[in-house]
Amino acid sequence: MKIHEFQAKQVLRDYGVVVPEGRVATTPDEADAIARDLGGRVIVKAQIHAGGRGKGGGVKLAGSPQEARQRADKILGMQLVTHQTGPAGQKVRQVLVETASDIARELYLGITLDRARGCDVIMASQEGGVEIEEVAASNPDAILRETVYPGLGLLPFQATRLAFGLGLEGKTVREGAKMLMALYKAYQGSDCTLAEINPLVITGDGQVLALDAKINFDDNADYRNPDHGDLRDLDEEEPLEVEASKFGLNYIKLDGNIGCMVNGAGLAMATMDIIKLAGGEPANFLDVGGGANAETVESGFRILLSDPSVKAILINIFGGIVRCDRVAEGVIQARRNIDVTVPIVVRLAGTNADIAADILQNSGLDFTVGHGLQDAAQKAVEVLS
Repeated sequence: MKIHEFQAKQVLRDYGVVVPEGRVATTPDEADAIARDLGGRVIVKAQIHAGGRGKGGGVKLAGSPQEARQRADKILGMQLVTHQTGPAGQKVRQVLVETASDIARELYLGITLDRARGCDVIMASQEGGVEIEEVAASNPDAILRETVYPGLGLLPFQATRLAFGLGLEGKTVREGAKMLMALYKAYQGSDCTLAEINPLVITGDGQVLALDAKINFDDNADYRNPDHGDLRDLDEEEPLEVEASKFGLNYIKLDGNIGCMVNGAGLAMATMDIIKLAGGEPANFLDVGGGANAETVESGFRILLSDPSVKAILINIFGGIVRCDRVAEGVIQARRNIDVTVPIVVRLAGTNADIAADILQNSGLDFTVGHGLQDAAQKAVEVLS
């Protein structure tokens, strides 16, 4: 789960990471009041779940409370477009107003899971303030890496080594190492999949400060972090994905026009690949789970048909846990309960697949039965022509 910058900074603050003083505002009047409380220059920052906000015009410096009001008035309500939002952008509903910092240097710190090693990895770079992916592509040697082994955690000597690697000197080495230890504690203690400070800045007076922060939580650990649900912002999520989650469906919207309904994440990925291979474009990833039945299929239909870009539906079910004939009966029942106006291609494989194909063909409904995944994908593409 993604959270906003101001929420991420509060998480980090709770673990001892030093962040600028600031508060969130939802109106220009609130931004004015916060700027007066803080005094001096402030930064007004759009709060959306995307990077590149500064380049998109969502981060502005204000030299007075009145200017902070003006900045907030311009940013709030804007459709902020960045390289991560896509061309449609994301509406800004709140801004973070915080004290402006005297920046001497910008660095990068991030922690995530190295799946190849099965360990957490800390990444650091002297090239802060830019996307770490850009640094990795243009100058990979500029990224320092420190593997954190399970059972040991981040050790003080590792934090100090990274601080020196970042070019810190004098007291900032100690402060930088302390920041690293605190960031790792926040990452572990909050069950994060990503904890990132970009930029980590060294101020003119030598203070080490987290100027921007990004945190993603591990949804699989929600059971031991019930408070994480309070940080969720549904306005920042795709509405159809939110709706699908209510039915326990794993759904991700894409840009194509062939809706996919599949049981199993791996099979769903393979289905999208073979649609592309057949010359089509998948409209979504939708995993209805191993035990596909009439209720889950009907819920899947409703989600898919809520997307106006879907012009055909490909159902691909492997009958391992559940028999294919029962899936076919569930598909027919769901089809009769919903007004489906687009062609439906069904491919069922596994136990009683032949019986299922006969049930579909004799249902009196307009199903196209695919014999094999490639055949089904090709037919899904053909019904659009």
